[in-house]
Amino acid sequence: MTTSTPAPALSIDEVADLSRRILDEVGQLVVGMRRPLELALASILAGGHVLFEDVPGLGKTLAARSLAQASGLDFRRLQCTPDLLPADITGSFLYAPATAEFVFRPGPVFTGLFLADEINRTSPKTQSALLEAMAEGQVTVEGQSFPLPRPFHVIATSNPIEYEGTYALPEAQLDRFMVRLAVGYPARESEQQVLLNRVDRRREVGAVSAVTTAETLAAMQATVESVHVDPDIALYCVDLVHATRGHRDVQVGASPRGAQGLMLVARARAVMDGRDFVAPEDVKAAAIPVLAHRISLTPQAWANGVVAAAIIGGIVAQVAGPPAVGVSSSAGAVRTAGAADDTREAR
Repeated sequence: MTTSTPAPALSIDEVADLSRRILDEVGQLVVGMRRPLELALASILAGGHVLFEDVPGLGKTLAARSLAQASGLDFRRLQCTPDLLPADITGSFLYAPATAEFVFRPGPVFTGLFLADEINRTSPKTQSALLEAMAEGQVTVEGQSFPLPRPFHVIATSNPIEYEGTYALPEAQLDRFMVRLAVGYPARESEQQVLLNRVDRRREVGAVSAVTTAETLAAMQATVESVHVDPDIALYCVDLVHATRGHRDVQVGASPRGAQGLMLVARARAVMDGRDFVAPEDVKAAAIPVLAHRISLTPQAWANGVVAAAIIGGIVAQVAGPPAVGVSSSAGAVRTAGAADDTREAR
Protein backbone atom coordinates (compact mmCIF):
# COMPACT_ATOMS: atom_id res chain seq x y z
CA MET A 1 0.00 0.00 0.00
CA THR A 2 1.46 3.32 -1.07
CA THR A 3 0.73 6.24 1.20
CA SER A 4 -0.87 9.37 -0.25
CA THR A 5 -0.23 12.89 1.03
CA PRO A 6 2.01 12.60 4.13
CA ALA A 7 0.21 13.19 7.40
CA PRO A 8 1.44 16.08 9.56
CA ALA A 9 3.99 15.21 12.21
CA LEU A 10 2.57 14.19 15.57
CA SER A 11 3.59 15.59 18.93
CA ILE A 12 6.36 13.94 20.95
CA ASP A 13 3.85 12.72 23.53
CA GLU A 14 1.59 11.25 20.84
CA VAL A 15 4.47 9.30 19.30
CA ALA A 16 5.62 8.08 22.71
CA ASP A 17 2.09 6.89 23.50
CA LEU A 18 1.63 5.16 20.15
CA SER A 19 5.02 3.48 20.49
CA ARG A 20 4.10 2.16 23.91
CA ARG A 21 0.77 0.88 22.61
CA ILE A 22 2.46 -0.88 19.67
CA LEU A 23 4.91 -2.59 22.01
CA ASP A 24 2.16 -3.53 24.45
CA GLU A 25 0.05 -5.00 21.64
CA VAL A 26 2.96 -7.02 20.24
CA GLY A 27 3.92 -8.05 23.78
CA GLN A 28 0.60 -9.85 24.19
CA LEU A 29 1.75 -12.39 21.60
CA VAL A 30 5.56 -12.09 21.68
CA VAL A 31 6.60 -12.70 25.28
CA GLY A 32 9.94 -11.83 26.86
CA MET A 33 11.31 -9.73 23.99
CA ARG A 34 10.54 -6.18 25.14
CA ARG A 35 14.05 -4.75 24.75
CA PRO A 36 14.75 -6.22 21.27
CA LEU A 37 11.29 -5.08 20.17
CA GLU A 38 11.95 -1.56 21.48
CA LEU A 39 15.14 -1.37 19.44
CA ALA A 40 13.40 -2.84 16.38
CA LEU A 41 10.62 -0.26 16.63
CA ALA A 42 13.16 2.52 17.18
CA SER A 43 14.93 1.43 14.00
CA ILE A 44 11.65 1.49 12.06
CA LEU A 45 10.77 4.93 13.42
CA ALA A 46 14.23 6.04 12.31
CA GLY A 47 13.51 4.75 8.80
CA GLY A 48 15.85 1.76 9.04
CA HIS A 49 15.89 -2.00 8.59
CA VAL A 50 16.31 -4.75 11.18
CA LEU A 51 18.30 -7.99 11.27
CA PHE A 52 17.31 -10.56 13.89
CA GLU A 53 20.18 -13.01 14.32
CA ASP A 54 19.71 -15.88 16.76
CA VAL A 55 19.06 -19.60 17.04
CA PRO A 56 15.81 -21.03 15.61
CA GLY A 57 12.60 -21.20 17.59
CA LEU A 58 12.86 -17.95 19.55
CA GLY A 59 10.01 -16.12 17.81
CA LYS A 60 11.92 -13.90 15.39
CA THR A 61 9.46 -14.42 12.54
CA LEU A 62 6.51 -13.97 14.89
CA ALA A 63 8.01 -10.72 16.17
CA ALA A 64 8.41 -9.35 12.64
CA ARG A 65 4.86 -10.26 11.61
CA SER A 66 3.41 -8.85 14.84
CA LEU A 67 5.27 -5.56 14.43
CA ALA A 68 3.86 -5.23 10.92
CA GLN A 69 0.32 -5.97 12.11
CA ALA A 70 0.49 -3.56 15.05
CA SER A 71 2.00 -0.82 12.86
CA GLY A 72 -0.67 -1.20 10.18
CA LEU A 73 1.85 -2.08 7.46
CA ASP A 74 1.22 -4.48 4.61
CA PHE A 75 3.31 -7.57 5.27
CA ARG A 76 4.91 -10.13 3.00
CA ARG A 77 7.21 -12.97 3.98
CA LEU A 78 9.71 -14.69 1.71
CA GLN A 79 11.39 -17.92 2.76
CA CYS A 80 14.97 -17.66 1.51
CA THR A 81 16.41 -20.80 -0.10
CA PRO A 82 19.63 -21.55 -2.03
CA ASP A 83 17.80 -21.65 -5.37
CA LEU A 84 16.06 -18.29 -4.90
CA LEU A 85 16.69 -15.80 -7.72
CA PRO A 86 16.86 -11.97 -7.55
CA ALA A 87 13.68 -11.76 -9.68
CA ASP A 88 11.85 -13.77 -6.98
CA ILE A 89 12.34 -10.72 -4.74
CA THR A 90 12.14 -7.73 -7.06
CA GLY A 91 9.74 -9.05 -9.68
CA SER A 92 10.21 -9.40 -13.44
CA PHE A 93 8.75 -8.58 -16.83
CA LEU A 94 6.31 -11.13 -18.22
CA TYR A 95 4.95 -11.35 -21.73
CA ALA A 96 1.21 -10.58 -21.98
CA PRO A 97 -0.22 -12.27 -25.10
CA ALA A 98 -3.35 -10.09 -25.02
CA THR A 99 -1.37 -6.90 -25.55
CA ALA A 100 1.78 -8.41 -27.10
CA GLU A 101 3.81 -6.45 -24.55
CA PHE A 102 6.04 -7.23 -21.60
CA VAL A 103 4.38 -6.18 -18.34
CA PHE A 104 6.19 -5.77 -15.03
CA ARG A 105 4.99 -8.11 -12.29
CA PRO A 106 6.03 -6.72 -8.87
CA GLY A 107 7.75 -9.10 -6.49
CA PRO A 108 7.04 -9.53 -2.77
CA VAL A 109 9.39 -6.65 -1.91
CA PHE A 110 6.60 -4.26 -2.95
CA THR A 111 5.03 -4.05 0.50
CA GLY A 112 5.23 -2.07 3.72
CA LEU A 113 7.25 -4.55 5.74
CA PHE A 114 9.16 -7.26 3.91
CA LEU A 115 10.40 -10.24 5.92
CA ALA A 116 13.37 -12.09 4.44
CA ASP A 117 13.25 -15.23 6.56
CA GLU A 118 16.59 -16.98 7.01
CA ILE A 119 18.29 -14.56 4.64
CA ASN A 120 21.63 -16.36 4.97
CA ARG A 121 20.17 -19.42 3.23
CA THR A 122 20.11 -17.63 -0.12
CA SER A 123 23.13 -16.75 -2.26
CA PRO A 124 24.93 -13.37 -2.11
CA LYS A 125 23.68 -12.70 -5.65
CA THR A 126 20.08 -12.92 -4.45
CA GLN A 127 20.83 -11.09 -1.20
CA SER A 128 22.16 -8.20 -3.27
CA ALA A 129 18.72 -7.77 -4.84
CA LEU A 130 17.76 -6.02 -1.60
CA LEU A 131 20.64 -3.53 -1.59
CA GLU A 132 18.97 -0.91 -3.78
CA ALA A 133 15.59 -1.43 -2.13
CA MET A 134 17.00 -0.92 1.37
CA ALA A 135 19.16 2.08 0.50
CA GLU A 136 17.05 3.95 -2.05
CA GLY A 137 13.48 2.66 -1.64
CA GLN A 138 13.27 1.43 -5.23
CA VAL A 139 14.19 -1.53 -7.42
CA THR A 140 15.58 -1.46 -10.94
CA VAL A 141 14.63 -4.23 -13.36
CA GLU A 142 15.91 -4.26 -16.94
CA GLY A 143 16.89 -0.62 -16.73
CA GLN A 144 13.57 0.61 -15.33
CA SER A 145 13.24 1.84 -11.75
CA PHE A 146 10.11 1.22 -9.70
CA PRO A 147 9.51 3.03 -6.39
CA LEU A 148 8.54 0.99 -3.35
CA PRO A 149 5.66 1.88 -1.00
CA ARG A 150 6.24 4.35 1.81
CA PRO A 151 6.93 3.48 4.53
CA PHE A 152 9.08 0.53 3.46
CA HIS A 153 11.12 -1.61 5.83
CA VAL A 154 12.98 -4.91 5.71
CA ILE A 155 13.21 -7.28 8.63
CA ALA A 156 15.50 -10.24 8.04
CA THR A 157 16.20 -13.26 10.21
CA SER A 158 19.45 -15.19 10.24
CA ASN A 159 20.62 -18.39 11.90
CA PRO A 160 24.19 -17.90 13.16
CA ILE A 161 24.89 -21.48 14.25
CA GLU A 162 24.51 -23.39 10.98
CA TYR A 163 27.08 -23.19 8.19
CA GLU A 164 26.02 -25.99 5.85
CA GLY A 165 23.78 -24.62 3.11
CA THR A 166 24.16 -21.02 4.27
CA TYR A 167 25.98 -17.95 2.95
CA ALA A 168 27.51 -15.29 5.13
CA LEU A 169 26.02 -11.86 4.56
CA PRO A 170 28.53 -9.58 2.77
CA GLU A 171 29.62 -6.42 4.51
CA ALA A 172 27.64 -4.21 2.11
CA GLN A 173 24.47 -6.12 3.00
CA LEU A 174 25.11 -5.98 6.75
CA ASP A 175 25.74 -2.25 6.53
CA ARG A 176 22.23 -1.71 5.12
CA PHE A 177 20.67 -2.99 8.35
CA MET A 178 20.37 -0.20 10.89
CA VAL A 179 20.44 -2.64 13.81
CA ARG A 180 21.29 -6.29 14.37
CA LEU A 181 19.46 -7.78 17.32
CA ALA A 182 19.84 -11.00 19.29
CA VAL A 183 16.66 -12.25 20.91
CA GLY A 184 18.18 -14.65 23.44
CA TYR A 185 16.46 -17.42 25.34
CA PRO A 186 13.45 -16.29 27.38
CA ALA A 187 13.39 -16.29 31.14
CA ARG A 188 11.72 -19.23 32.88
CA GLU A 189 8.54 -17.28 33.64
CA SER A 190 8.36 -15.89 30.11
CA GLU A 191 8.68 -19.33 28.58
CA GLN A 192 5.90 -20.57 30.85
CA GLN A 193 3.72 -17.70 29.64
CA VAL A 194 4.41 -18.70 26.02
CA LEU A 195 3.02 -22.15 26.73
CA LEU A 196 -0.04 -20.81 28.56
CA ASN A 197 -0.77 -18.34 25.75
CA ARG A 198 -0.68 -21.18 23.26
CA VAL A 199 -3.17 -23.16 25.37
CA ASP A 200 -5.51 -20.18 25.71
CA ARG A 201 -5.74 -19.30 22.02
CA ARG A 202 -6.25 -22.98 20.98
CA ARG A 203 -4.42 -22.54 17.69
CA GLU A 204 -0.84 -22.28 16.54
CA VAL A 205 -0.86 -18.86 14.87
CA GLY A 206 -1.92 -15.75 16.76
CA ALA A 207 -2.51 -12.19 15.62
CA VAL A 208 -2.36 -8.71 17.07
CA SER A 209 -4.54 -5.69 16.37
CA ALA A 210 -3.38 -2.67 14.38
CA VAL A 211 -2.53 0.31 16.57
CA THR A 212 -1.59 2.67 13.74
CA THR A 213 -1.88 2.89 9.96
CA ALA A 214 0.90 3.26 7.43
CA GLU A 215 0.08 6.97 7.22
CA THR A 216 0.28 7.38 10.99
CA LEU A 217 3.57 5.52 11.10
CA ALA A 218 4.93 7.92 8.45
CA ALA A 219 3.80 10.82 10.65
CA MET A 220 5.60 9.26 13.62
CA GLN A 221 8.76 9.04 11.54
CA ALA A 222 8.36 12.72 10.60
CA THR A 223 8.24 13.59 14.30
CA VAL A 224 11.50 11.73 14.90
CA GLU A 225 13.11 13.95 12.26
CA SER A 226 12.28 16.99 14.41
CA VAL A 227 14.24 15.79 17.45
CA HIS A 228 17.03 18.11 18.53
CA VAL A 229 20.59 16.76 18.34
CA ASP A 230 23.20 18.78 20.19
CA PRO A 231 26.55 19.15 18.36
CA ASP A 232 28.24 17.44 21.32
CA ILE A 233 25.94 14.44 20.87
CA ALA A 234 26.78 14.28 17.16
CA LEU A 235 30.49 14.44 18.02
CA TYR A 236 29.99 11.67 20.59
CA CYS A 237 28.53 9.42 17.87
CA VAL A 238 31.51 10.22 15.64
CA ASP A 239 33.99 9.52 18.45
CA LEU A 240 32.47 6.09 19.08
CA VAL A 241 32.69 5.21 15.39
CA HIS A 242 36.24 6.54 15.09
CA ALA A 243 37.26 4.41 18.07
CA THR A 244 36.26 1.27 16.17
CA ARG A 245 38.69 2.16 13.36
CA GLY A 246 41.71 2.30 15.67
CA HIS A 247 40.93 -0.73 17.84
CA ARG A 248 43.64 -3.40 17.80
CA ASP A 249 41.13 -6.23 17.28
CA VAL A 250 39.25 -4.52 14.45
CA GLN A 251 40.39 -4.93 10.86
CA VAL A 252 37.70 -2.70 9.31
CA GLY A 253 35.90 -0.16 11.48
CA ALA A 254 32.37 1.19 11.22
CA SER A 255 31.52 3.44 8.28
CA PRO A 256 30.02 6.96 8.40
CA ARG A 257 26.68 5.23 7.82
CA GLY A 258 27.25 3.65 11.24
CA ALA A 259 27.57 7.07 12.89
CA GLN A 260 24.42 8.23 11.14
CA GLY A 261 22.52 5.10 12.15
CA LEU A 262 23.65 5.58 15.74
CA MET A 263 22.29 9.12 15.79
CA LEU A 264 19.02 8.15 14.10
CA VAL A 265 18.23 5.29 16.46
CA ALA A 266 19.15 7.49 19.43
CA ARG A 267 16.66 10.11 18.19
CA ALA A 268 13.92 7.50 17.92
CA ARG A 269 14.65 6.23 21.43
CA ALA A 270 14.42 9.79 22.75
CA VAL A 271 10.96 10.22 21.20
CA MET A 272 9.80 6.85 22.52
CA ASP A 273 10.90 8.09 25.95
CA GLY A 274 8.88 11.29 25.53
CA ARG A 275 11.81 13.67 24.88
CA ASP A 276 12.52 16.00 21.98
CA PHE A 277 16.29 15.89 22.45
CA VAL A 278 18.88 13.11 22.45
CA ALA A 279 20.68 12.13 25.66
CA PRO A 280 24.03 10.29 25.85
CA GLU A 281 22.16 7.29 27.27
CA ASP A 282 20.19 7.01 24.03
CA VAL A 283 23.45 6.73 22.10
CA LYS A 284 24.93 4.22 24.53
CA ALA A 285 21.84 2.00 24.40
CA ALA A 286 21.96 1.93 20.59
CA ALA A 287 25.73 1.49 20.21
CA ILE A 288 26.01 -2.32 20.22
CA PRO A 289 22.94 -3.05 18.02
CA VAL A 290 23.98 -0.36 15.52
CA LEU A 291 27.77 -0.81 15.39
CA ALA A 292 28.66 -4.41 16.27
CA HIS A 293 27.68 -5.82 12.87
CA ARG A 294 29.50 -3.03 11.03
CA ILE A 295 33.02 -3.96 12.14
CA SER A 296 35.26 -6.77 10.87
CA LEU A 297 37.58 -8.46 13.35
CA THR A 298 41.20 -9.30 12.68
CA PRO A 299 41.97 -12.98 12.04
CA GLN A 300 43.76 -13.18 15.39
CA ALA A 301 40.80 -11.74 17.28
CA TRP A 302 38.40 -14.07 15.48
CA ALA A 303 40.59 -17.09 16.28
CA ASN A 304 40.76 -16.03 19.93
CA GLY A 305 36.98 -15.89 20.21
CA VAL A 306 36.68 -12.12 20.52
CA VAL A 307 33.08 -10.94 20.09
CA ALA A 308 32.25 -7.75 18.21
CA ALA A 309 29.61 -6.78 20.76
CA ALA A 310 32.21 -6.93 23.54
CA ILE A 311 34.49 -4.61 21.57
CA ILE A 312 31.72 -2.05 21.12
CA GLY A 313 30.79 -2.35 24.78
CA GLY A 314 34.38 -1.66 25.77
CA ILE A 315 34.56 1.34 23.46
CA VAL A 316 31.35 2.77 24.97
CA ALA A 317 32.87 2.37 28.45
CA GLN A 318 36.12 4.09 27.42
CA VAL A 319 34.98 6.98 25.21
CA ALA A 320 33.91 9.97 27.26
CA GLY A 321 30.45 11.32 26.55
CA PRO A 322 29.33 14.96 26.51
CA PRO A 323 28.79 16.62 29.89
CA ALA A 324 25.23 17.73 29.10
CA VAL A 325 22.35 16.31 27.11
CA GLY A 326 21.63 19.39 25.05
CA VAL A 327 18.83 21.88 24.58
CA SER A 328 15.19 20.85 24.53
CA SER A 329 13.68 22.60 21.52
CA SER A 330 10.28 22.88 23.17
CA ALA A 331 11.26 24.01 26.65
CA GLY A 332 14.49 25.77 25.72
CA ALA A 333 16.21 24.43 28.81
CA VAL A 334 19.45 22.52 29.23
CA ARG A 335 18.99 19.18 30.99
CA THR A 336 21.75 17.05 32.40
CA ALA A 337 22.24 13.37 31.70
CA GLY A 338 21.40 12.61 35.30
CA ALA A 339 18.06 14.37 34.96
CA ALA A 340 17.25 12.25 31.93
CA ASP A 341 18.10 9.13 33.92
CA ASP A 342 15.80 10.21 36.76
CA THR A 343 12.95 10.78 34.30
CA ARG A 344 13.39 7.35 32.74
CA GLU A 345 13.52 5.61 36.15
CA ALA A 346 10.38 7.45 37.30
CA ARG A 347 8.53 5.93 34.37
